[in-house]
Amino acid sequence: MSFRQAYWDEPLLLEKRSAPDEAVDLTDLVPPKLRRDRLGIPNLPEHEVVRHFTRLSQMNFGIDTGFYPLGSCTMKFNPKFTEELAALPTVARIHPDQDETTMQGALRLLYDLQDMLARIAGMDAVTVQPAAGAQGEHTGLLLAQAYHRDRGEERHQVILPDTAHGTNFASAGMLGFEIVEIPSKDGRVDLKALEAASGEKTLAFMLTNPNTLGIFEEHVLDIAEVVHDAGGLLYYDGANFNAILGRTSPGKMNFDIVHFNLHKTFTTPHGGGGPGAGPVGVRRPLEPFLPVPVIGLDGRGYHLNYDRPKSIGKVRAWYGNFALLVRAYAYILRMGGNGLRDVSDHAVLNANYVRHRLQGVLDVPFGGLRKHEFVASAAKLGSRGVRTVDLAKRLMDFGYHPPTVYFPHLVEEAMMIEPTETETKETLDGFVDALTKIVGESPDILHGAPHNTAVARVDEVQAAREPILSWRTAKARKST
Repeated sequence: MSFRQAYWDEPLLLEKRSAPDEAVDLTDLVPPKLRRDRLGIPNLPEHEVVRHFTRLSQMNFGIDTGFYPLGSCTMKFNPKFTEELAALPTVARIHPDQDETTMQGALRLLYDLQDMLARIAGMDAVTVQPAAGAQGEHTGLLLAQAYHRDRGEERHQVILPDTAHGTNFASAGMLGFEIVEIPSKDGRVDLKALEAASGEKTLAFMLTNPNTLGIFEEHVLDIAEVVHDAGGLLYYDGANFNAILGRTSPGKMNFDIVHFNLHKTFTTPHGGGGPGAGPVGVRRPLEPFLPVPVIGLDGRGYHLNYDRPKSIGKVRAWYGNFALLVRAYAYILRMGGNGLRDVSDHAVLNANYVRHRLQGVLDVPFGGLRKHEFVASAAKLGSRGVRTVDLAKRLMDFGYHPPTVYFPHLVEEAMMIEPTETETKETLDGFVDALTKIVGESPDILHGAPHNTAVARVDEVQAAREPILSWRTAKARKST
């Protein structure tokens, strides 16, 4: 596919010529203590603002413009009907501080969504409060800690496989838990290593199934038995839930806690780092510890229940990212049970189709069928001085967002590819053809890639060490 990204020498909005400020009478609108003399933003016509952000979008990659095979991120297409529903006045204009009697529809939606997610995951109760998958992990570990403490136990070790997502390590570390990492065996959990690591200090074992290699942990019931025999809890990282919808569930695998990534599995927007939504489901023994308020239903209607003495408290303001929860609710209703099963079937089919077509182009460590994603290795290209990063950058010249690279760490020169179920065979063939061509190109072309994008290859080390996190910093560097 021919591709050349737009490039605009676009100034900051603050650098554009601004019209004089227009006086606005705030007497009856804003209390005196909250008023400001000026907002510090330019006064620009609407069309200038629209053009500014449209130009910036043309210098970026997005799921609406191209294939986004970012492994373990499930960058599926976000259907527009859910956007329309989330923009309805009954969604967009209600306020979470309204009296609960005036927002019965919203509370019913959240109540029903909790029930849907619980049934999908095989759990007994769900909170929709966490604002992202990582915060769901944080919440789930707090629930595990509260459960153990209620039983008079102080456990502080969280066991993680070497295939775990980085947020698992971060969540456990932020809470001050001791992290025990165990190695894999043939791409799966090493049961003997797990047995050796499990004991009276074990709070939980966090596991993704299928794991980040796309391999299903077929001995998951044995894993659950080892953890439970040690008195620990089994935590399901829902990042790869897209592979098992309608086929199995964390409940059937004997997990105790699960977090969902609605922005992955249930196709709400990722939003460039936010907003997200990471509901958490639990088995009945952990239900008393869920964050408040819990949405209940009785003769008075739907209500917010704060009278929960064992709760871990609030983990987010109000009740979660409501507009995203609406999108997920609509998507689940639209798909239905059979539709969700078709999602996972097609996600697995697409991943294995791409894996099969790349045979002889890139190596795929560990044999056997994959689920929704797989990890290839470009290690054999090292003799030519070519690395995975070179392939990833060059893919951008063909209009494809690069896959996840250098993760998981147990695969040398890793490239994690997740096609999702929404892509057509034509798109998958185009991606494979492009990657096949790239592997055969000269190192000089690859080392200089990307060539057709708005921004050339950046110094990623400098970007990590000296990040530009403010427009003020960008403006200051631009002027020097």
